[in-house]
Amino acid sequence: MVKNNCSVISFRPLRNILIIRLSALGDVAMTIPIVYSLCKAYPDVNFTMLTTPVVSRIFINRPDNLKIYPAEIRGRHKGIKGIYILYKELRTFSFDGIADLHNVLRSRLLCALLRFSGVKSVHINKGRIAKCEITARRHKKLRQLPTSFHRYTDVFRKLGFSFPENFVSIYGKKKAALPEVLLSEYSSEMHCIGIAPFAKHRGKIYPEKKMEQLISMLAKTEEYKIFLFGGGERESLILNRWASDFPGKVVSLTGMQLGFSGELALMSHLKLLVSMDSANMHLASLVGLPVISVWGATHPYAGFLGWKQSLDNTVQVDLPCRPCSVFGNRPCWRNDYACLNEISPEEIANKIKKEIYAQK
Repeated sequence: MVKNNCSVISFRPLRNILIIRLSALGDVAMTIPIVYSLCKAYPDVNFTMLTTPVVSRIFINRPDNLKIYPAEIRGRHKGIKGIYILYKELRTFSFDGIADLHNVLRSRLLCALLRFSGVKSVHINKGRIAKCEITARRHKKLRQLPTSFHRYTDVFRKLGFSFPENFVSIYGKKKAALPEVLLSEYSSEMHCIGIAPFAKHRGKIYPEKKMEQLISMLAKTEEYKIFLFGGGERESLILNRWASDFPGKVVSLTGMQLGFSGELALMSHLKLLVSMDSANMHLASLVGLPVISVWGATHPYAGFLGWKQSLDNTVQVDLPCRPCSVFGNRPCWRNDYACLNEISPEEIANKIKKEIYAQK
């Protein structure tokens, strides 16, 4: 019997669970530590992850009891008609429980349709009101909110599952094989680090000139070998230009066609990654890589800091207007992006040095 989404569902033991999380890349990546821990704790339960085909590629070395079902939300599963087609496909699996980790119109409609087949569902509580309070322009209530990991775990708890969150890395305690194209680039004599300087929204991107200064500062020493992560035509031009300024010291990964598997494999060999509040922070977290994360319009208190990442490794400026956005997609009402421009390259460099020293 199900009273509401705040109660633990009480009925016969569940054995076939559908998990829904369709986008975006970073949010899907954040499900992996929880889902892999869950699968490990319940090897006799079958789990199916409903997600998009592209994002499904990050589910590397997944547990034997976890299957991936592709939702082609821009193809045959698009729109109301597509959701109904997806429903007819999924009902043949005879699921007895649904963990909706997305809680958007598409996932709720799908759950409603499956409910007619007797499938019980629990939806994630995204804490929208609290997030509005910490991003408010006036009367801001800034405090640490539950993390996405906590919210994901809570969904499974309400379905009756209790498990330790013991995920370490998609590669376990080992490192992945280094991509062949990078064998000549990787150096065991230097501190190999990654830099992922881009994000989807301007409010999360460290200014280009300042990032260039940071890379120059690091590359001019004999300590660091820098690998640049990014994609897209404009981004590739910038990364390639930075790499050409420091041959042998800075490597642009654009054009190497590493894919998620290759980039994750490389990350497992690095000392750390410098990243914005972006998907790359969460990808690095999947291989246990420490991240020096730069925060502008957004804030770790919203609950999106990477898995097992330390607040001590965050770089941010305390301003009364921060955070002004959960996702960094709102224009700066001050028109100066002080939250990013007031962060000096030296501050990030010092964080890097401190983390490298701590690993010795």
